[in-house]
Amino acid sequence: MARPREFDTDVAVTQAMHLFREHGYRATSMPRLTARLGIGSGSLYAAFDSKDGLYARALERYCDGLVAALRRDIQNGPDIRTALYGLLITMVDADAADPERSCLLISATTERSAHEGTTEQVRTAMEKVETVLTSALHAARDRGEIRDDHCPEELARFLTTFIQGLRVMGRARAGREFLESAVAGALRALD
Repeated sequence: MARPREFDTDVAVTQAMHLFREHGYRATSMPRLTARLGIGSGSLYAAFDSKDGLYARALERYCDGLVAALRRDIQNGPDIRTALYGLLITMVDADAADPERSCLLISATTERSAHEGTTEQVRTAMEKVETVLTSALHAARDRGEIRDDHCPEELARFLTTFIQGLRVMGRARAGREFLESAVAGALRALD
């Protein structure tokens, strides 16, 4: 008879997500994971099969949170420009406040590009981001906030790509003035 699990896997995934975000996949060793989670390696393997299994769950949690926050922020704005500006400037501010804090999606893309499961998770997350933005841009066009000749799908792809670039430049400490200028340029795509 197997022993009952003595830790909360949901809490463990959240803690691992923060650890992977802080240090990346490679630098997050098994001893570092087990110390942060307060469990033995046997318990980690029993619950998640491997470090890769735990990473996949942590990345999924991160991506789900990212998409939910995007959806909330886009829907809460009075119009598409205000909503997008608020979203993008919030990212700039977050990166300026804590430049060591990494976007787990960016680090997954760069650090684990050869890992098929990770690239599939990243691709799926980007498709969800694009879907949220496309829907918001269609609604904005219907409300007359952007011109009828704008293609919401193309704008959403541009913005999805821009968001990732903005995160990379924030991590590179590009500076607030530079990033604000980039945000202003990106928003001109809606003109």
